Amino acid sequence: MDYSKTLNLPKTDFPMRGNLPTREPQMQAWWDEQDMYVKVQERTKGRPKFILHDGPPYANGDIHIGHALNKVIKDIIVRYKSMAGFDAPYVPGWDTHGLPIEHAIIKNEKIDRHKVGVVEFRERCTEYAYSYVEKQKGQFQRLGVRGDWANPYVTLKPEYEARQIKVFGEMAKKGYIYKGLKAVYWSPSSETALAEAEIEYKDKQSTSIYVAFPVVEGNGKLAEGDSVVIWTTTPWTIPANLAIAIHPDLEYSLVQTEAGRFLVASGLLASVAKTIGWENAETVQTFTGAELQGVVCRHPLYDRKSPLLPGEHVTLDAGTGCVHTAPGHGEDDFNLGQKYGLDVLCPVDERGMMTKEAPGFEGMFYEKANPAVLEKLIEAGALLHKNTITHSYPHDWRSKQPIIFRATEQWFASIDGFREQMLEAIKQVKWVPHWGEQRLHNMIADRGDWCISRQRVWGVPIPIFYCRDCNEPVINDATIDHVSDLFRREGSSAWFAREVEELMPEGTVCPKCGGTHFRKETDIMDVWFDSGSSHEAVLREREELAWPADLYLEGSDQYRGWFNSSLSTSVAVYGQAPYKGVLSHGFTLDGEGRKMSKSVGNVIAPQKIADQLGADILRLWVSSADYQADVRISDGILKQIAETYRKIRNTFRFLLSNLEGFNPETDLVPVADMDELDRYMMIKNQHVIEKVRKAYDEYQFHTVYHTIHNFCTVQLSALYLDISKDRLYADASKDVRRRSAQTVMYTILLDLVRLLTPIIPHTADEVWKYIPGTDVISVQLTDMPDVQADVFDDALEAKWDGIVEIRDEILKALEEARRDKVIGQSLAASVAIYPEALVAEALAPVAEALPELLIASHVELHAAGEAAPDNAVALEGLKVVVQPADGEKCERCWIITPEVGQIEEHSTLCPRCATVVAAEHA
Repeated sequence: MDYSKTLNLPKTDFPMRGNLPTREPQMQAWWDEQDMYVKVQERTKGRPKFILHDGPPYANGDIHIGHALNKVIKDIIVRYKSMAGFDAPYVPGWDTHGLPIEHAIIKNEKIDRHKVGVVEFRERCTEYAYSYVEKQKGQFQRLGVRGDWANPYVTLKPEYEARQIKVFGEMAKKGYIYKGLKAVYWSPSSETALAEAEIEYKDKQSTSIYVAFPVVEGNGKLAEGDSVVIWTTTPWTIPANLAIAIHPDLEYSLVQTEAGRFLVASGLLASVAKTIGWENAETVQTFTGAELQGVVCRHPLYDRKSPLLPGEHVTLDAGTGCVHTAPGHGEDDFNLGQKYGLDVLCPVDERGMMTKEAPGFEGMFYEKANPAVLEKLIEAGALLHKNTITHSYPHDWRSKQPIIFRATEQWFASIDGFREQMLEAIKQVKWVPHWGEQRLHNMIADRGDWCISRQRVWGVPIPIFYCRDCNEPVINDATIDHVSDLFRREGSSAWFAREVEELMPEGTVCPKCGGTHFRKETDIMDVWFDSGSSHEAVLREREELAWPADLYLEGSDQYRGWFNSSLSTSVAVYGQAPYKGVLSHGFTLDGEGRKMSKSVGNVIAPQKIADQLGADILRLWVSSADYQADVRISDGILKQIAETYRKIRNTFRFLLSNLEGFNPETDLVPVADMDELDRYMMIKNQHVIEKVRKAYDEYQFHTVYHTIHNFCTVQLSALYLDISKDRLYADASKDVRRRSAQTVMYTILLDLVRLLTPIIPHTADEVWKYIPGTDVISVQLTDMPDVQADVFDDALEAKWDGIVEIRDEILKALEEARRDKVIGQSLAASVAIYPEALVAEALAPVAEALPELLIASHVELHAAGEAAPDNAVALEGLKVVVQPADGEKCERCWIITPEVGQIEEHSTLCPRCATVVAAEHA
């Protein structure tokens, strides 16, 4: 008789290999057929809301690994919340306005935006943006991200733009919007003003110069012929100089040198003298900055005065302590000029070209003007020293080109108008990590007014009209409502397509002069105003959502971006933050900790990972990382993650295969009726549920990953599943001990699949289809397992923790015996245990079960203190002798015992197997 056929060998159609690149698209197609997002939302309707508001990625180019990290974290949270008692709709969105798309249209389609009509150009931009919305949508869906992909929010949609206009109008009504002349970040490469959030700092080489400004009015302190020394790294701004700033409280030294007498801050004298080469500089007299007020210098290139003015912004960090001041080219310079009535001289146009207000340099690009300025300074005998330095300098984060400070008329949002409200609102938000609160607080506390106007065409226009007679800006509830309603019907291109009369309510008159002829503003809004209005345009627009959101989740760069602009618009309009919680993550780096760059060749595309390994591998990587810091990814790291996935999948496969013939409706064994080992595993399973649920709630997904991985590999595979094979395979199919083990496996399988669904949804749904007794089509339509408090038994758990610890020690002796070829498989072993007192006491209650626990054919537990043979292996608390087991090998269960053949009808079986076979075939 072939006794192998009488074993309850595991059977399952669940595939051993995941083959995720092939299976996942099939699973996603099935989700689409089932309209899974809608089904989930219908199931959770009426539950408390949990709103994760999607920060919109920019619709330009393929997604990168940073996008994948962000979207998968969001998806894990939303999937978990929908299985944890919440109604958690997820509306994905896209940011679509701004310079990158303008640049792409100009570059790719060879279009001169100054020659093409504005409306046509905007149509091209719209088409381009939507093409990448669709492309990125497919790429996000390939990662298994579940959401309302059929109805995303897009910042160029009419309903979005209409709401954005309302936000602007409310801020204007409260007096927060104003037009002013200020020195702002200006991008010559993009020909527009920029906000702080659009600036990134990179190293730049600049010419550093020391320039002498001759004194013409000494005010009784200095003499004609003396000079004040300034330092600058922007020689091209020298033509715009109108003053020199000195700190009133600093000490300044007038020094005699071989080249004449010069004034510098005393605290910088040594470094200045060394740099310029003053070998015998001797201090003639010292003054406080306050004493020098009233001294006037002459501009080194022009017949123009440059007075010394007190400035609190002057420091001793670098330079000379005498700061070159050009009000048209710096924030501090501008503010000082406003305080003391200086003109705002800005001799550089929007393209970065010097104007006629800089005689001798007109028509030069500002950087090309540097050598010409130096040449003129040399001719004037004013250049004391020049060299080249490398320093951190602001760049346009889109074009990657250096910016300049340029005084122009722009529209601003007055941060001072609601700064204190924002600082208070920050305190009411839950920040993860906690340092995010201080980071945003500091940014808001130090932030200047927000420049919200841009000199481009691809964006939402600033809805302001000007009286042609007196130039008074016109904006009120009527104009805002009219423009908002028009945009909702036709979109913001109506602003450019229609005449001004059609854009204004009928009968509008100028509030200042009564005029009836108007022109419209040509600037558009900063794109951060676009995305920063999403709390209004999405959360308050969509019925299924709610305001404020429970969570905003983006990369740590968004403290100066979306987190910031959203807070600004929300507090300005509603007096509170648009989010209850903010979670930020780090950046993605390669395996060596380097930033990913195409030029370095270390970029790993998420699409490639999905195509080669599977999206669930990528998602598992996301869950494994402590994403609140920067996250590393490489082929080697992904290989390790794939191995973890394999172990989890194999655990699923083993559990499924041993549920053959198990009916949950009839075969479940109550916990109270289980063996102690089974109860012990049920307790451990409850600990996993408890720890994993807590980790999900706290967004600690790496804890979820490590907890489940450890449970699968250590407590299941290496302990319980290994021990249980004997009774699963060899006991009678309906034996209560076998049914008990199956109950444990069924329970753990159900719980693990649900706990892992947010992380590896494709695999979870694949497993779900094979689990007996499930009455819903997808695990996504179920809830997370809850902790069953009545399963816990502290005494039993402590007892078995001790037994397992002792077992691990004994297994070391078995491993050594295998290594020394004393035995082959552990079932070939006879184990003699010589315990110390405490170990003997722990093992005594399970003495009869020791062969099963150690997967050995024979185990003898000696009395405590009994002397062990010399060949015993000494371990912690006991000694062990491993020898080949005596007897014959049972053909069915493979246990070696002298009892094989005692039952004549089954001469090759042990008594247990003979009894089972006889009963099964009776």
